Amino acid sequence: MSEVRVYSQSGEASGSVTLDESVFGSQVNVPVMHQVVVAQLAAARAGTHSTKHRGEVSGGGKKPWRQKGTGRARQGSTRAPHWTGGGVVFGPRPRDHSVKVPKKMKALALRSALSDRAAAGTIAVIDKWEFSEPSTKAAKALLDKVGVKGSALLVFDAVDEAAVKSFRNMKDCHLILASQLNTYDVLAADWIVFTKRALEQVTEARKAEPSRREKAAAAKGGEKA
Repeated sequence: MSEVRVYSQSGEASGSVTLDESVFGSQVNVPVMHQVVVAQLAAARAGTHSTKHRGEVSGGGKKPWRQKGTGRARQGSTRAPHWTGGGVVFGPRPRDHSVKVPKKMKALALRSALSDRAAAGTIAVIDKWEFSEPSTKAAKALLDKVGVKGSALLVFDAVDEAAVKSFRNMKDCHLILASQLNTYDVLAADWIVFTKRALEQVTEARKAEPSRREKAAAAKGGEKA
């Protein structure tokens, strides 16, 4: 099991914590992560784009000219798609872009993303936020001392107003609660910064359930004992 240092508010190492192998030591499954991220981005689309087909465009009730005798091609309406101002053929219509993804697949993708960051050594743990008042300068200094570089995903165990106000002005920081942790945000950040309590919440909520084979093996072992 891998260990990660725990830092205090001053940026000094105050201990270490062991990452749970079932959450941070899983085999990285890239295809599953890709599928979940695509579904997550699709679900974020509004789907309100719309065009009018020929039946929705106003006007065009009168036939442009008589059917025969003009030497021109017959036309039934000026709202036909090939007329200027006519309807649109196969244009975008309001729709729901969301894609259904099984819960187990989402959980696997998140464990894979966290395991990838753990293997890269880009997970940091802060004991707890202790901002007496909002200070972006102090927040930046803390991340620098911890060694966080590039974009960072800060995972909170609870809403801390002073800490939120300290970090929200930093363009490379994204704040999220432990209960809202998702695959896309993990992969989009270079570093993941947990509070100690948030790490415990994520570990408890994201532990992999034993497979049927493992359950059966455990049951047999219990019977023999």
